[in-house]
Amino acid sequence: MIGDGVIVKINIIKMKIVSWNINGIRAALKNGFVESLAKLNPDLIGLQEVKIDDGRRAAEAFEFKGYEDYWHSAKKPGYSGTAILTKSKPLQIINGIERAHFDDEGRTITAEYEQFFFINNYFPNAQPELKRIDYKEDYNRELLAYAKQLEKKKPVIICGDLNVATEEIDLARPKENVGNPGFSDQERYWGREYLKAGFVDSFRHLHPTEQKYSWWSYRMGARAKNVGWRIDYILLSPALVSKLKVAEIRNDIMGSDHCPVEIEIDL
Repeated sequence: MIGDGVIVKINIIKMKIVSWNINGIRAALKNGFVESLAKLNPDLIGLQEVKIDDGRRAAEAFEFKGYEDYWHSAKKPGYSGTAILTKSKPLQIINGIERAHFDDEGRTITAEYEQFFFINNYFPNAQPELKRIDYKEDYNRELLAYAKQLEKKKPVIICGDLNVATEEIDLARPKENVGNPGFSDQERYWGREYLKAGFVDSFRHLHPTEQKYSWWSYRMGARAKNVGWRIDYILLSPALVSKLKVAEIRNDIMGSDHCPVEIEIDL
């Protein structure tokens, strides 16, 4: 209420945002992706590792009822790639970060909305013996600079498979994995750099001590034993943190070696 009995109505928009590495769209569809999408019912979902090129996707004519779909495929068929499904048409879609050696692998797709930028990413895997660590460090450096540049215009949401468990709490067996891909000092450094730059880890913000994982190896029954890693994140600009109401890891959703992670925000 303002002034002499004048009531100002504030419309709050509740929005559910999901990130999910589906490990191949065709495999995901065979594993119940459409049903999982209906169960999750996100307003906006970022998909990683879609593993389909533009030509094959056009030929198969995917359709997701109620969603606009946008894709950034890798040039190499069946490799990497990202996509966004959204109920609300974005102001614009930006494929890549204007760095060909990353953009050729389809690693980043951005949707701009009135209130925020949504940056969906599939971060590089460092590979055995950290063979791609230089590439991954370069990607982190360029992606962070890109996100901070967009943040000058409006708040940013960074989501995706970051391919790193930043702290010991983020994986079931930290001692056994010291120095391994996904838990090397170099990768953990960059996981922290996003936080130092001001971005907030939505799950850890609401669940500071909870151990819950988003990826499990297909080997040795790791998922059944819950021997996993938390390597999928949704990071928020500080301006959005007060609007964060829910942050969850949906390990009840099957269909990939990753499970979805989600947030709900009031805009």
